[in-house]
Amino acid sequence: MIMSLPNRNEVPIEQTWDLSTLFPTNEAFYAQLDETIERTKQFNNQFANTLNDATIIEAALDEYAAIKKQLNHLGNYASLLFSVDQTDETSGKLYSKYANAYGTIASLLTFVESEILSLDADKLTQIKDTSNKYKRYLEKLITQKPYQLHPEVEKTLAAFSPVFNAPYNLYDTTKMQDIDFGTFSVNGQEIPMSYVSFEGELEVDSNTELRRNAFRKFSDTLKQYENTTAKTYDLVLQQEKIESKLRGYESVIDYLLHPQEVSQDLYHRQIDLITTELAPHMRRYAKLLQKTNGLATMKFEDLKISLDESYEPEITVEESRDYIKKALSIMGEDYMQIVNDAYDKRQIDFVQNKGKSTGAFCASPYQVNPFILISWTSKMTEVFVLAHELGHAGHFQLAHQNQNIFDESCSLYFVEAPSTMNEMLMANYLLSESNDPKFKRWVIASIISRTYYHNFVTHLLEAAYQREVYRLVDLGESMTADTLNRIKRQVIEDFWGDAVEITDGAELTWMRQPHYYMGLYPYTYSAGLTISTIMSQRILKEGEPAVKAWIEVLKQGGALPPVELAKMAGIDLTTDGPLKETIAYIGALVDELEKLTEEIEQQQ
Repeated sequence: MIMSLPNRNEVPIEQTWDLSTLFPTNEAFYAQLDETIERTKQFNNQFANTLNDATIIEAALDEYAAIKKQLNHLGNYASLLFSVDQTDETSGKLYSKYANAYGTIASLLTFVESEILSLDADKLTQIKDTSNKYKRYLEKLITQKPYQLHPEVEKTLAAFSPVFNAPYNLYDTTKMQDIDFGTFSVNGQEIPMSYVSFEGELEVDSNTELRRNAFRKFSDTLKQYENTTAKTYDLVLQQEKIESKLRGYESVIDYLLHPQEVSQDLYHRQIDLITTELAPHMRRYAKLLQKTNGLATMKFEDLKISLDESYEPEITVEESRDYIKKALSIMGEDYMQIVNDAYDKRQIDFVQNKGKSTGAFCASPYQVNPFILISWTSKMTEVFVLAHELGHAGHFQLAHQNQNIFDESCSLYFVEAPSTMNEMLMANYLLSESNDPKFKRWVIASIISRTYYHNFVTHLLEAAYQREVYRLVDLGESMTADTLNRIKRQVIEDFWGDAVEITDGAELTWMRQPHYYMGLYPYTYSAGLTISTIMSQRILKEGEPAVKAWIEVLKQGGALPPVELAKMAGIDLTTDGPLKETIAYIGALVDELEKLTEEIEQQQ
């Protein structure tokens, strides 16, 4: 029975995260914010209009890095505090205070890049080549030179950053505070529902009537907010369109891919190849789900159910630690220390409560411990989710130990590789545990339903939808709810064909994803999983030598472009080989599921 969620002050504190490693109190946060504003003003007074030689630039970047570190800590604290209870007025005021102050700070810092990029190209290249600490930062900065605007324009745009961030904040407010799903009926019983309970439990429930009724109520409620949400989304699209034109990019997609250091070829290939070549495998998987669950019709809202509900164990938080310890121990003692600290030092927020953000994420403040948000439902799939987020944690902890703040964060194209790698290691461990057909089938089904469905299907279909949206935006169109619904429905129907009945309301899934407010993020999940699939197979075959190679890649952070990072791991992303190999691997998993199902049925 789904119960209504408790308030934040009613949940066990030991299952919440401890933000005191960032700031012990809100008062300490406010004091640091004031100090950072003052420090930024002094920095501007000292270095503005002076950045014309290597020595001065290096000294300025030293101080700039220190300020960026403070901002990193302040921003993480504000967003993390707010993310666990968006109904809390104190947290909301703190978050708003930071967001408003950030605009002032950012505008005072824009002179750094403007002045450096105003230098003659040859001199700029010479400074870059002679810099020991900031060569990579300057290298990336130089690529921005053709798109850099007048210093005063850059300063003005930075001052408007709170306004540019407003659409995402408005989306989140609507989602977490305004939408009330109320209750829905099953066999005469009224069951309460929230965003968290639907996405964490109800949409994967084995009871078909309950699951489908929940989907109907969820979709009908979302429908009431579609026009407001579409207008909110269109705000960010038009802002991106305007800025891309101002800077001289040929398209919004070029503008958004630039910081990822990824070509359009890689971007389009990821979407096109998966859409066409993965779809037949996933349609077979959908048919298998329908068969094992005895469904007369396979509907969209049935796609996330288990292949075999009898093999879907409930897992406690402590049991999840045991699974993760056994699966990830191959990564070595230093890596496992990061994992153990996450559990022992309250770096994971497990509880469900009113106002808490949905989904899961890992925030990694620079040179502080990571913080992982998850809403624990006791389902085995949560172990994969937790392994995923710990992959982010381990990656950035290693990067922070080895890179400066300019180079610690890798391209979005690569960022999901370390996280999905941990999901693959979890799967490899579970598969080694037993030869029982039902257990093996459950493990393989978990790999497909959690790791590949989520990253290669859910996010890939988001990416295909997003690409069409940007195509229309480049043509000068504004997005309405009707347009977004039409695009999303077409993408879903094209992928699933006649294997799945696309229920009314499925098109509204575009309303559920915050990634659309983060640029071209959705397609990167499949890119990262392509890398981790190939690398996890290498670890399975080679063991420690492959692990050491992967650890060295993680230490690089953003010190190399994504294609070069993959190359360090022995993966050539300039060809379609890795992606085709990954799709073939998924197909082989579906083959194995069909074979095991037939074997199990013969034994019954």
